[in-house]
Amino acid sequence: MGYGSLTENAIRPDELMARSFELLEEDTKRLMADRNEFITVSCPACSKTETTLFCEKRGMSFVRCNECETVYGSPRPTEQRLAQYYREATYYDYWNQYIYPASEGARRERIVQPRVKRILEIAKRLGVGRERLIEIGAGTGQFCESMAETNHFQEIVAVEPTPASAESCRARGITVLQQPVESVNERDGNADLIVSFEVLEHLFSPMAYLECCKRLTKPGGMIVVTCPNVKGFDVNLLREVSDTVTPEHLNLFHPNSLKCLFESVGLEVLQLMTPGRLDAEIVRKKTLAGKFDLTDHPELKTILLDEWDDRGGPFQDSLEKNMQSSHMWIVARKNL
Repeated sequence: MGYGSLTENAIRPDELMARSFELLEEDTKRLMADRNEFITVSCPACSKTETTLFCEKRGMSFVRCNECETVYGSPRPTEQRLAQYYREATYYDYWNQYIYPASEGARRERIVQPRVKRILEIAKRLGVGRERLIEIGAGTGQFCESMAETNHFQEIVAVEPTPASAESCRARGITVLQQPVESVNERDGNADLIVSFEVLEHLFSPMAYLECCKRLTKPGGMIVVTCPNVKGFDVNLLREVSDTVTPEHLNLFHPNSLKCLFESVGLEVLQLMTPGRLDAEIVRKKTLAGKFDLTDHPELKTILLDEWDDRGGPFQDSLEKNMQSSHMWIVARKNL
């Protein structure tokens, strides 16, 4: 099950992305102005403290855990400073105003609908209850809206603290809890299934976040999370050139360390997969733009540049099949 003809330009239009990167740079500079107040943290997956420098980017140090090889930003902003960053970031306002509306149709067809299909397949295969689905970090509400159209769940709830995004969810007719997940009580939780797409990498404490998810899930219920895979093809190859390695992405797990994190909070991991479709194209575009050099990778140069039309697709298929894509899914259960 792939994302079909998904292309990076379809969901992140090239003509809009240059301005978004400028805003991200400005937001990051404001954040980094307070770097002397950042704090050193232990590994978000295994809690160990011995590390090796992975790279530096926009003033943020990314270290690799010597124990489990998770990559993470440390020192990092305090939880309060991080919350302020997201409240004030112009980058996200720009996405809500321009990029999401411009790519609405493509995102629905090539990301949201396949995502809904995959979630339904997981729910049916694992016998997930059908009373309540909660999406944490629902953004503009596309997933909740599309899932509601299937009538599979009796109730769909969006947890979205950002005012503009919460209002967008309401405009789609979605029930919204406009508050941080930490503030949601168990009565408003009680979920058969919790989903969270591309949130974990942004958090000060992924472990505390998963504890909240677990608390809001019924015994026997499921939690499905997506996040980047730091050992995936494009992130592992591009390192600091990768747009995934950025100060707002504080936690970069890989399949083994993500499993370790989930198990550390008492969740049973049932499935891990990397169904990404953009790794090869991302590296190709970075190379064509002169931001990365494939000279030392002649076979990749042949695949990604010289014979792209014939070999690009099969190469991406191989990455997906062999758990080497940089887009990662995990399915876990809260046991009885």
